[in-house]
Amino acid sequence: MPKEKTFKEKILDYIYIVSKQPILLRDLLIANRQYKEGMHVDPAKLGFRIKLSRAYLVYMGMILSVLIPLSGLTHKPLADIDSHISIIGAVVITAIIFIGFNFFRAKMRDAITIELIKRSWKIHFPFFSYDEYSEKIEEIFEKSLKEEVSKRELEKYILDNLTE
Repeated sequence: MPKEKTFKEKILDYIYIVSKQPILLRDLLIANRQYKEGMHVDPAKLGFRIKLSRAYLVYMGMILSVLIPLSGLTHKPLADIDSHISIIGAVVITAIIFIGFNFFRAKMRDAITIELIKRSWKIHFPFFSYDEYSEKIEEIFEKSLKEEVSKRELEKYILDNLTE
């Protein structure tokens, strides 16, 4: 029985196009290292692309779900005070909304990145859980780069070093 998708997973499925092509081992290891270092991973390496119009729709829905009840509660007090305060408040809220979209986009990008890394991890390393072995495999990968292990030998090299 398939597990029920969370709200976050439904949003990710709606705003991102994910390639059906498997992620190459080397690309997975590079993406994992970049993600762990707090960098943005190249979407082409993991095979995803944002549908910007859908991202705007989701963000707009989230903002309106907060803003409409909030404005309903604050309308009467704001109508009674000086209009200049309301204008300044509107400018500040508008700025926060536009700046907030960049944070929303970055958060969604990080969420899809880790989801795709973990999904691909299960394919390349089915017997080694991501949470337990990701750092050890990252160390082995760095060692393989120093030793200039070829792409063909990379998987064998990592598995041999894991079993030692």
